[in-house]
Amino acid sequence: MNKFSSIFGQILQIFSRIEFQNTVIEFKAEKKAKGFTCWEQFVAMLFCQLGQAHSLREICGGLATCLGKVKHLGIKDAPCLFYLILCERAQTLATL
Repeated sequence: MNKFSSIFGQILQIFSRIEFQNTVIEFKAEKKAKGFTCWEQFVAMLFCQLGQAHSLREICGGLATCLGKVKHLGIKDAPCLFYLILCERAQTLATL
């Protein structure tokens, strides 16, 4: 069986999941998270930057086209628009 990884998956391999998770634990970043992990948000935002997406809907649509192929990215499902909006609002409130 041939194993392959998408270019996006290869880019994600640059970032150590163990270090990422240790940082999340250290700063208690997922303390009040509901249904959306920090890693899933990181993958979505990186996808946004690399794909030059201009809206949350584009991020959801782009990741949804990879449905079934997102497990190798370390996420269960493509994020829905609702969770991305919640994350964006929480970050906006945190900066105020």
